[in-house]
Amino acid sequence: MTTPLGPTRILIADDQEDVRSGFRLILGSQPDMTVVGEAADGLTAVDLARTLRPDLVLADIRMPGLDGLEVTRRLAGPGVRDPMRVLVVTTFDHDDYVRTALRDGACGFLLKRSGPGLLLEGVRAAMAGDMLISPQITVRLLRDLAPAARGPVAPPDPSPLTAREQEIARLVAEGLTNAEIGEKLFITAGTAKTHIANVQAKLKVRNRVGIAAWSWENGLADPAPQE
Repeated sequence: MTTPLGPTRILIADDQEDVRSGFRLILGSQPDMTVVGEAADGLTAVDLARTLRPDLVLADIRMPGLDGLEVTRRLAGPGVRDPMRVLVVTTFDHDDYVRTALRDGACGFLLKRSGPGLLLEGVRAAMAGDMLISPQITVRLLRDLAPAARGPVAPPDPSPLTAREQEIARLVAEGLTNAEIGEKLFITAGTAKTHIANVQAKLKVRNRVGIAAWSWENGLADPAPQE
């Protein structure tokens, strides 16, 4: 997988025409992205991907012919000679789907309800070699791991974050999106995104997963599920 010199070329695979149209409008509005093809079923998605060689495939889970998990395995899975980037974008957030997609090479797993901002962030993260998972899924998966990972708690080091950044980190650990953080703190989603970028830089972590883990380790958030 190489980084493109021009705009990121994207193939959209989703069986719903209105979803494809919405994605096309969102992605096409960005100067660094262009949609080069669409597929309404998994078999067509695989054929088009192999023909067009896009930089990234957006794949829904439930499609006729082949589902998105099989599309991911065929395009990005173990043993694929020239793997492609596949970003799963779906309504369904079952843990088995997430684990299977990531095991078979997906470069991210986003929920459609997370909104256009996270979609664009996910595309750019994938192209940068990073992985983005919707905050709600991240928190749930980390909670599953938290009990096994917890041992004696050492006194935390002095926080490198300001009071506002600690609040941002806590809300990230609770699974809130940028828009939800903005609403809660009476700031814009763009300002929340800037704060999160600053938190990542100070903590030297690559994404929200790292922020959530740091928040739990330092007692800013409780990994126990919220009632």
